[in-house]
Amino acid sequence: MKQELICITCPIGCHLTVEIENGKVLSVSGNTCPRGVVYAQNECLHPVRVLTSTVVINHALYPRLPVVTSQPIPKEKMFDVMREINKITIEAPVTRNEIIIKNVCNLGVDIIASRSMGRI
Repeated sequence: MKQELICITCPIGCHLTVEIENGKVLSVSGNTCPRGVVYAQNECLHPVRVLTSTVVINHALYPRLPVVTSQPIPKEKMFDVMREINKITIEAPVTRNEIIIKNVCNLGVDIIASRSMGRI
């Protein structure tokens, strides 16, 4: 099976062709640098994403606080993590990089505040 990707590791945006057989990457072509090969292998076999969202916050300047995962998470877990994020309401004040949800979905990744927000 062949898969076409655009590499996002640098501004060049190489058009990659990845040949996959039996769950293994056989070849990657179209890359300008070695990072394209690593990106293609990861994207085809175990795609991960950094998730950004917001949580409800009480007694703050704005009604929602932006949050982000502390590390990329498996793409297939995005909806599970979003369900957990949507369950909570927090209280101001919050400081940037404060842990909002520790070890979300037992992934070893935290949900952290991406900005500070004082109490009003």
